[in-house]
Amino acid sequence: MAEAIKDILGRAKGDKVIWAVVFVLSMVSMLAVYSSTGSLAYRMVTNPGYYLAKQVMVLALGLLIIFVVHNINYTRFARISSVLYLVSLPLLIYTLACGTTLNEGARWIKLPVINLTFQTSDLAKLALFLFLARVLSMKQDNDLIKDLKRGFIPVVLPMLATCVLIAPANLSTALMLGISCAILFFIGRVRMRHLMLMAVGGFMCLCMVYTVSKITGKGRAATWEQRISDFFKEKPKGEKHKDPYQVEQAKIAIANGGFTGRGPGKSIQKNFLPHPYSDFIFSIIIEEYGIGGASMLVFLYLLFLWRCVLIFKRCPYAFGAFLAVGLSITLVFQAMLNMAVNVNLVPVTGLTLPMISMGGSSIWFTSIAIGIILSVSKHVDEMEGQKKQTEALMAAPITDLVQVAMADAGAEQEEKKKKK
Repeated sequence: MAEAIKDILGRAKGDKVIWAVVFVLSMVSMLAVYSSTGSLAYRMVTNPGYYLAKQVMVLALGLLIIFVVHNINYTRFARISSVLYLVSLPLLIYTLACGTTLNEGARWIKLPVINLTFQTSDLAKLALFLFLARVLSMKQDNDLIKDLKRGFIPVVLPMLATCVLIAPANLSTALMLGISCAILFFIGRVRMRHLMLMAVGGFMCLCMVYTVSKITGKGRAATWEQRISDFFKEKPKGEKHKDPYQVEQAKIAIANGGFTGRGPGKSIQKNFLPHPYSDFIFSIIIEEYGIGGASMLVFLYLLFLWRCVLIFKRCPYAFGAFLAVGLSITLVFQAMLNMAVNVNLVPVTGLTLPMISMGGSSIWFTSIAIGIILSVSKHVDEMEGQKKQTEALMAAPITDLVQVAMADAGAEQEEKKKKK
């Protein structure tokens, strides 16, 4: 067993720091999910270890997905990016019309036969970044990306279409996706005035989605109003301002944690917080591991982003570079937004903490994204290794080169004799 694990680890290529970050996040996820699902197990009348076992299997499959995907040449994803994007749009429309509804938002669809439920927005995010990385890389030649009609519109329209279809059921994901794409466009040398035009267009689309929801009475307009009102509401004179229940419980958890925390499994607020194993798992981590433990978690996500930026700088091909930076930005941005919600820096959203919160398909789609990033890293390492080997051969004396050639010829003759 130990030898098999060593063999697998030896086959894992790409950035070793990213691999280490993923493993540590997986360990944190198991601890946090096991601790935060005690009350859920009690309500569902099941064994407390059930959700831990389920999360272990999900994470194990996620790591396997990363391993498989990182061995695929990332250039192959350019070939399927258009098809994947075109498939994601009808799925988003189907989800709005027939998807599973929770809190007045249809986000999930169930796959027949296997009965697996997944958020189509997760697939749409991945498909969109694959598609945008391909188009951006093609538009870099001759500065086409700086042209409004031939460069900017072909990348901004797909982004707006995806965000508009996600927004009615999951506005926070749509806004996060739009901002992440704007950062990718800036890195991809899109003109600043075009980015401003995109911001205006995005605001108009947001107003349109809100107006339609308000007029028809369908959608989540009332929920958005309530969350923004709760966040910006001023404290009346002489009265104590009351936070929403989940925000209040998260604050109590953070206050209980202090700097060192109460210790693993000793959270109290996990019994009071709604969904302490998903949206508000970070507040449980603070309560049990303190500000110090939470800071280490923030450091891990930032370390992941930094290593991806290094891959972006090292990759000689635009498609791989845009893939690495685009996928990493949206993953880390989602993590930071989730943490900001937990400490009440932004209004409540429905975003989970990547690779930490309890989940299934969301972890697997995140794993695919990480696998693609590692695929880019792996092929960059291989190219740099080949370059160094070529440079070493070019710098070697002619006598050494002759000896190497003779040794290779001798090895070939030996192989022929063995075959005979």
